[in-house]
Amino acid sequence: MKQELIQLFTEHFGYAPEVFSRAPGRLEILGNHTDYNQGFVLSAAVGQATQMVMAKRNGRICRIVNPPLDGEFTIDLDDLDNPKRGDWTNYLKGGLVELRRRKIEFPAFDLLFKSTVPLSAGMSSSAALEMAFCMALKKIAGIELPLPDWARVGQSVENVYLGLKTGLLDQFSSLYGKKDSLILCDFRSVEVLKNVPMPSGWKILVANTLVKHNLVESDYNLRRESCERAAAVIKQKYPEITALRDVDSAMLESCKEDLDIIDYRRAKHVVGEDERVWKADALLAEDNVEAFGKLLFESHESSRDFFENSCDELDALVELAHNIPGCAGARLSGGGFGGISIHLVKEEDAETYAARLAEAYRVKTGKTIETILCGIGDGAFSETL
Repeated sequence: MKQELIQLFTEHFGYAPEVFSRAPGRLEILGNHTDYNQGFVLSAAVGQATQMVMAKRNGRICRIVNPPLDGEFTIDLDDLDNPKRGDWTNYLKGGLVELRRRKIEFPAFDLLFKSTVPLSAGMSSSAALEMAFCMALKKIAGIELPLPDWARVGQSVENVYLGLKTGLLDQFSSLYGKKDSLILCDFRSVEVLKNVPMPSGWKILVANTLVKHNLVESDYNLRRESCERAAAVIKQKYPEITALRDVDSAMLESCKEDLDIIDYRRAKHVVGEDERVWKADALLAEDNVEAFGKLLFESHESSRDFFENSCDELDALVELAHNIPGCAGARLSGGGFGGISIHLVKEEDAETYAARLAEAYRVKTGKTIETILCGIGDGAFSETL
């Protein structure tokens, strides 16, 4: 796609771009809503990505083109502080605001990009856009920041600029992805602990419900507040606790009577997810794919019953996965409230499984899904053209 973007940029703006960047979407494999609880996540960068080309320009007006959207979009560098509701350029403006807050200078620019990451589907099209933009700016402005800080710039777009209390998972996965490997992240120390090889002969199939989730409008922030309240109550009995990451199941159960029932259920999901991440790491080291798959099913049941961030469509897909040959496990992935489920399938059966799943889902619900067989790819990068 790089040459296509260079040609489109040159045709539209009348001169050649200076830099190219690419940032992938991500899949959360295990560790649902654990990142902002300072916990652990198994994730992966996918082959679907946002790719862009950029060049510096004079003045204070930035010009942006996003085929196939018609027309040209603009950002005024002197008018960044008022995000407009529903404006996708907020994901770029928020990054500029965060860099400005850090006293980092940058020029106006022309920008053209395309993305193959599905929108509002739980594969983090937003983080792919943010990180591709950051990597391009890094090159044209000579900005030197460690990768974790670039991830925090993207997180600030959502936390501060858009008012969504997300963690660092999406940006971190996009930056640190490694081909054919899952990444085990610690979101207290904000580092990749290890790469975990994807089981040989198995693939991740994404089933997109096409139910659009908009986390800014969802109960996402309420879930985070509930987790924080639970941690505060548990801390009264266990003073060493600073976040749910420090709580194990036995500790949680010992505090059950002290917790609001909703807060308890939210915490039960998060504590269980942290434990499942470490179980998965051990099982994958033994190449025990069947037991790893069962953890995916358990994770979905926990999302459905305790965190309540599933939906009828996601539940139907996971229920069907139990009965179609070739699938070891399935669960919702991402924030939830719609979006996607992931299915761990035998590579040799992947296409047949996808077709059977889509047909069974249509018969069961009368609705259609989009299926995507995902490769596990490398993280974000940029280069001078």
